[in-house]
Amino acid sequence: MLKRWLNRTFTIPEISITSTTAGQESLTQEAWRKFRGNRQAMLGAVVLLIIVLSVVFGPLIYSVPINKIDFAKSTLPPSWEHPFGTNDLGQDILARILYGGRISIAVGVFSMVVAITLGILIGALSGFYGGWLDVVLMRLTDLCLALPRLPLLLLVIFLFRDAIKAIAGAELGIFVLVVLVIGGLNWMSVARLVRAGFLSVREQEFVTAARALGASPRRLIWIHILPNVISPVLVAATLSVSTAIVTESTLSFFGLGFPPDVPTWGRMLYDAQNFLEFAPYMVVFPGTAIFLTVLSINYIGDGLRDALDPRLS
Repeated sequence: MLKRWLNRTFTIPEISITSTTAGQESLTQEAWRKFRGNRQAMLGAVVLLIIVLSVVFGPLIYSVPINKIDFAKSTLPPSWEHPFGTNDLGQDILARILYGGRISIAVGVFSMVVAITLGILIGALSGFYGGWLDVVLMRLTDLCLALPRLPLLLLVIFLFRDAIKAIAGAELGIFVLVVLVIGGLNWMSVARLVRAGFLSVREQEFVTAARALGASPRRLIWIHILPNVISPVLVAATLSVSTAIVTESTLSFFGLGFPPDVPTWGRMLYDAQNFLEFAPYMVVFPGTAIFLTVLSINYIGDGLRDALDPRLS
């Protein structure tokens, strides 16, 4: 009886021990959850995906020649035969927008790669080593920031476009020159972001431990520190794509971008500026393409910034 009473009085409850890691989100999953919850970012991603798929596969489906001249169909308004109308040479505007979108978006992406590469390299070296190297690189960054970008961009294109055309051809040469110049004038903000991140991370305990274990400076930079400061760089990368698209459009609008037979969105705006009064659709459709692309990329950049910010739950 005493044994039964003790068992009833001091019953030890069953304890269920489960792993807490099973319910935890990884950093990637958490960032995706935050990004997915941002309606503007998701809208921007959907719109950008539609634009990219359209310019990649659209010319294969809508196979209208982009350079076929037919003056009998000059400046026709939108119709079933020509959904976006025709330009002053009778060329189909929709076909030219689809083809030109490939070039405009490619300029944005490759210019971003150039800007991010230069920015990470300069910012990492400056933030990791410090001292006189930091002073020299940051003064160079300040100097580049102080330069008027658009006049300098126009001057470089004007001076070197003929030489690069002779070397690599009209279309490829201008593409390489535009990418290098735009990317070379947009790395400064990335360099400052990377430098600031390196200055804060390089003094943390895990970096000190890795250094004590004999890790080389190269390994410390690329393996231990850079992955911890890459979040703002990803945001800057998305925004630099939109900046490059707008800059390329500005160059083409001033007549210093691609040749007339290459229908980038900016070039189409330049060709249509004299027809605003009686053929406004020649401006509306390429301008809308630029507007939607840049706006969607900016929304994605804002969503990435919020998703990768650890201070936001």
